[in-house]
Amino acid sequence: MEIFYNFPLIAALTAIFFAQVVKVPIHYIAIRKWDWSLVTSTGGMPSSHSAAVTALTTAVAIEEGLGSTVFAVACTFAVITMFDATGVRRHAGEQATVLNKLVIDFNRFMKEAKDWQQTQEQEKQKRLKELLGHQPIEVFFGGLTGIFLTLLMHYLFFQI
Repeated sequence: MEIFYNFPLIAALTAIFFAQVVKVPIHYIAIRKWDWSLVTSTGGMPSSHSAAVTALTTAVAIEEGLGSTVFAVACTFAVITMFDATGVRRHAGEQATVLNKLVIDFNRFMKEAKDWQQTQEQEKQKRLKELLGHQPIEVFFGGLTGIFLTLLMHYLFFQI
């Protein structure tokens, strides 16, 4: 039952949940459309990856101190995760956008090249995931979300 008292774990999981759920009203404010699928999707504002790793790092700092080895590991893990979210994963999403356009263009060409009027077949295609990574601002606010949420949780629930 010790796991239920593991503040860094609770902080990280809470930050993930909070960041995923808050994407829905943020999207509504920006687009004026409710999209509940954002709760389980990647990408978007704020970055739940950044929120999680900064919450974890902040909670470790509170519990173990800034000079601890565990803090050094958590901090390094956070930097790598946040760099990856704005780098590799974001670029993979941009490539997915281009590939999806190529698939659409190719299908249109094939449709025009063949006599599709007679066949009337409808093919469903699964679009590649374009929202893999994050814009730097999304990572920044995800990081702030994790830090502030962890400090608030520690103040409200985990004071000794």
